Amino acid sequence: MSIFIDPPMWWHLDLWWGHMVSDESYDELHVFAEQLGVPRRGFDRDHYDIPEHLHDAALEAGALLITSRELVVRLTSAGLRRPKGRVSI
Repeated sequence: MSIFIDPPMWWHLDLWWGHMVSDESYDELHVFAEQLGVPRRGFDRDHYDIPEHLHDAALEAGALLITSRELVVRLTSAGLRRPKGRVSI
């Protein structure tokens, strides 16, 4: 398993949010998110937005806490980064 989360540091809709990614596959990420009860609408191009109240559950389920910078590095190194503005065909 290679699921990573960063600390919830983004304020939106009256909640703190973090990000969750896989450096293996989107399929792995979707399965992990589903097991946490994260709705599919939380998926944004290459990551899930995770509310603070699910942060501990993600860690307990095996996600590894890393910095936001390291999260982007791992996602990019795995070839799974989909930055805004990039068109996928």
